[in-house]
Amino acid sequence: IHYHLSEIYRLNPGVSLYVGIFEKPTGSNMTFAEIKTVQNYAGSRIRQMGVWCGDRALSEDDLVTLQGIGDNLAESAGELSIIYAPKVDSVQTLPTDIAGGGKNRVSVVIGQAGSGMGAELYKDAKNSAKASVSGLGVVLGLISKAKVHQCIAWVKEFPTGISLPAFGDGTLLRDLDKALVEQLDTARYLFFVTQQGQSGSYMNDSHTMDSAISDYASIESVRTMDKGARGVRAYLIPELGGNVYVDADTGKLASYTVAHLETVAGHALEDMEKAGELSGYKAEIDPDQDVAASSTVDIVLKKVAVPVMRHVRIKIGFAKTV
Repeated sequence: IHYHLSEIYRLNPGVSLYVGIFEKPTGSNMTFAEIKTVQNYAGSRIRQMGVWCGDRALSEDDLVTLQGIGDNLAESAGELSIIYAPKVDSVQTLPTDIAGGGKNRVSVVIGQAGSGMGAELYKDAKNSAKASVSGLGVVLGLISKAKVHQCIAWVKEFPTGISLPAFGDGTLLRDLDKALVEQLDTARYLFFVTQQGQSGSYMNDSHTMDSAISDYASIESVRTMDKGARGVRAYLIPELGGNVYVDADTGKLASYTVAHLETVAGHALEDMEKAGELSGYKAEIDPDQDVAASSTVDIVLKKVAVPVMRHVRIKIGFAKTV
């Protein structure tokens, strides 16, 4: 515990941190209800929550359960991202087909330090069951340090400080075939990698365990959407219980009511655009909706994301002139 906390503070000394230590439930089934306990205790202020289960083998069932907890909290205004660190029995045999199915609030860390304290803890004689230490603290530190739209694999901004990357079974990154490393990345796990011409190590990416083609395939996409939801909610809740007006001739929402609510709903997104967290936004209200019958106003919010450059292609050659 001390190791992970120290890693979080090493990367982000200004982090606001809650810590929960719970007795392991009896039996094989895990409900992960402790996540709700900690988030409720924190008054829904937690944005990222790390869950260490380094002595429990990875299973898709656990990821589905974690996603269910995340979805449930989001429905009650407690949106967060869950960073899960299970036991890696063998990096060679990790399942590569468990991502997808909307598991956008869960990310799985399989990397850990191959030297220093992280490696010493893994090799210690008291760790006879070879529980994975993991790099959970590093990942939490990086996420908490990054702005919501920033990818934690940004080489220039987010070095991990881990000098020798390894995996949760003690295997060093440098000892793995490149094809397997790429397979693990495609499987959407999080781990430490090196970059050509750069010292130290970096995150391989910012995957969630959702499908690669999902709008929420990355942690930053989920965080950006969550911040928008919280901001819009904060501006709109004071409007609840207020009157809306309709055009007496058409029965549609009055244009000035529509304009007012669209403006109020857009305030939070405007703030995010100014902060560089969005490329643009638009709030739309259909004036034809019958608020008198439903007492509900539907507002459609469209956000244009800030894309991340994950790959670069360089074309180089000789030319007679330039």
